[in-house]
Amino acid sequence: MTLATGIGSMPGDDDRDYAEAVRVTLGELPHLAFVPELPGRGAIANMTGRALAVVDGLGVDLQPAGWRLTDASGVDHRRARSLLAQDLDQVEEQAQGYAGAFKAQVAGPWTLAATVEKPRGDRVLADHGARRELAQALAEGLRGHVADLRRRLPGARRLVVQVDEPMLPMVLAGAVPTASGFGRHRTVHPPEASAALEEVLGAIADAGAEPWVHSCAPGVPWGLVAGAGARGLSVDHSVLGAGDLDALAQALDGGLVVALGVVPSTDPASVPTDAVLIERVLRWLDMLGLDPAVVGERLVVTPSCGMAGASPEWSRQALSLSRDVAGHL
Repeated sequence: MTLATGIGSMPGDDDRDYAEAVRVTLGELPHLAFVPELPGRGAIANMTGRALAVVDGLGVDLQPAGWRLTDASGVDHRRARSLLAQDLDQVEEQAQGYAGAFKAQVAGPWTLAATVEKPRGDRVLADHGARRELAQALAEGLRGHVADLRRRLPGARRLVVQVDEPMLPMVLAGAVPTASGFGRHRTVHPPEASAALEEVLGAIADAGAEPWVHSCAPGVPWGLVAGAGARGLSVDHSVLGAGDLDALAQALDGGLVVALGVVPSTDPASVPTDAVLIERVLRWLDMLGLDPAVVGERLVVTPSCGMAGASPEWSRQALSLSRDVAGHL
């Protein structure tokens, strides 16, 4: 059976919106629900703040320029951790009796390195030792995070942790701006990029969850990601190039999951029918030379990217449409 899920972010800016987002995901995605993220609540709830709430052993604080490593956790770091625990309480309460698979999301080591600052300014990406230390702290934090999710969701038949890496192509291309904006950080070479991902993905797998990697940016080296230990690749159909087809075909042939983002993630001018989206998926599978009946649960249908910019009505409809497309496939 082909499954459906969401990427992670949902619209909303307060606790009531979060409770509603949990209700929507559980109601629309009975086989692969996810822990919603509401970045509209501010820096402590955005992708970076959420991941730093998971990181173990490093102090961070929120500065005017963004998150920065510090000697001890600041008040905003403590607030981010408190909000994550509060949100997971909401998920636990509403997911009583849930028996499907469940997914959580966290920013990956390279996206964090490109968005978090060193104590004296500029990105962690500029310091080889600092970026290695940040990846190790994320890996250690994820071991505890997975254990917490297991405790809260005892009926979940399968636990997935999706590592979000929207900045990975820019990191590999040497395209991340320096703090001044006048320069670019040096290119990170593939072996080092793979090693950091391998550490984080390995920690997820060691803790008993299934590691996926998501990016809706073009130019992601999916072969490198799969080689680092990802068991699922979450992609935006609209940005895939001809060079991505071989890597994704090999992933599906090798037993990995591919989550294909085909449903618009923001309110479309014209709502696509499930028939149009099904045809889009079937054409893509045909290009890969794969039969949907053979692929089965290794193919997952999703929105194209996160839905923080969507209306509440469309976010619900997009998840429902994803589920319908998966069901027909």
